[in-house]
Amino acid sequence: MNSEQPKTIIVTGGASGIGYAFCEHLADLGHSIVIADLKGASEAADKLRVAGAKAIGVTCDVVSEDDVKAMAAAAVEAFGGIDVLVNNAGLFTTLALKPFDQITNAEWMRVMEVNTLGPFNCAKAVLPQLLRSGRGRIVNIASTVPIKGPPNMAHYVASKGAVIAFTRSLARELAKDKITVNSIAPGFTLSDGVLQADLQNRIGDNARTTGRCIQRDQVPADLVAALAYFVGDGAGFVTGQTLAVDGGGVFL
Repeated sequence: MNSEQPKTIIVTGGASGIGYAFCEHLADLGHSIVIADLKGASEAADKLRVAGAKAIGVTCDVVSEDDVKAMAAAAVEAFGGIDVLVNNAGLFTTLALKPFDQITNAEWMRVMEVNTLGPFNCAKAVLPQLLRSGRGRIVNIASTVPIKGPPNMAHYVASKGAVIAFTRSLARELAKDKITVNSIAPGFTLSDGVLQADLQNRIGDNARTTGRCIQRDQVPADLVAALAYFVGDGAGFVTGQTLAVDGGGVFL
């Protein structure tokens, strides 16, 4: 259990993979969890409650303004407020890797819609509650790809670069309101979605292991402590930062 006062935390894309690992760890620390996802949110919350956690699941498309407003309302109804938003939902594992000139406009805009409009929508929806909290936190899940610039995924790289830029701008804008905004940049991680899509065997050894100082595959459990830090009271004087958690693949 966490010695800090528990917080109410929304995790988008929290029903599986990295998102669910975040939810489990934060629940173990004593926080109340709102799992928001397109599918499986209620079932994931049920698993947390069986383990003794306070959790609810909300079906939510982060691109929909109505859905994110309902997500925020459900959190307030269940737990009385919102202290933290974790913008984890995003498109990656379903994307086809191909040269940029073969990416259609529709594919490009869909990635931008989910990966950049989604965090924007969610931040707007929860802002009134973060203001009331007095200890508000936004943590955006970015990626190391904007630093590395790998080929054949220009839409994804651009979208995650935008997440880092959004983090910095929002940090300056919301600091006066005692809200911190930071981002975590994972390296290539063996999440449920990656394994199901067999992406680990298509991405190349350099992205997986050999390009890292610590030469092993990254797993979701490698990321949870970084999130707990940004969520915690000890990070109250840290904002606008991007923390790369990737075994030393990049240095920021």
